[in-house]
Amino acid sequence: MRIISLNANGIRSAATKGFFEWLRKQDADVVCLQETKAQEAQLTDPMFRPDGHHCFYHDARSKKGYSGVAIYSKREPDEVRVSLGREDFDCEGRYIEARYGNLSVVSFYIPSGSSGDERQQYKFRIMEWLTPILREWATSGRDYVLCGDWNIVHTKNDIKNWTSNQKNSGCLPEERAWLDLLFKEIGWVDSFRAIKPDAVEYTWWSNRGQARANNVGWRIDYQIVTPGLRDRLRGCSIYRDERFSDHAPFTVDYAE
Repeated sequence: MRIISLNANGIRSAATKGFFEWLRKQDADVVCLQETKAQEAQLTDPMFRPDGHHCFYHDARSKKGYSGVAIYSKREPDEVRVSLGREDFDCEGRYIEARYGNLSVVSFYIPSGSSGDERQQYKFRIMEWLTPILREWATSGRDYVLCGDWNIVHTKNDIKNWTSNQKNSGCLPEERAWLDLLFKEIGWVDSFRAIKPDAVEYTWWSNRGQARANNVGWRIDYQIVTPGLRDRLRGCSIYRDERFSDHAPFTVDYAE
């Protein structure tokens, strides 16, 4: 089973940069997208319904051209969910879940706090609210794959400039402590770190300066899995050869 996750930073923009041509060659079973930045009614071109995939979008209702998540799936899910029951989160189009038997694949777009303190405080509230939900999922007996842009680095190996970013959103001690809670206490598994414990690779680069060319990046895109899936992890890769977005696609292969 191959799952790909990408923050597209605008699905129509990513399309013009060759994303769908690349995707056709990947033989992905499930594709999780974040930041589609479109309403589904605007995506009338057949490219936004890749051949052989069932396609599901959850758009932001709060404002057009903002946020939004999607899942493309070869197998038709038993159920698709788009609400976690918190309107200020749900209306921003930040969650979609496809269910297949005992497996759930989620496309998550955790809020960024980089625009200012108001959004950072909102991000903290969302983290607090999500904690019991993620604890419940981890102990539910279901297998979960949580894909997406979490807007948080976890360790020093996940960011180029560790020291200078300690006071910046995405690398704040409180944010990293939350990932510690998820991974070390609740038991969620960072698939990348399980496969590549010591690797230094990034999934996002600022558009400022020559960040991407100089590989001044952050690893903020994840596939986080329940403990029962750890032994099914087979390999992962971050694709950088083409630039579809300011993020790179992150692929994980799982044993069936």
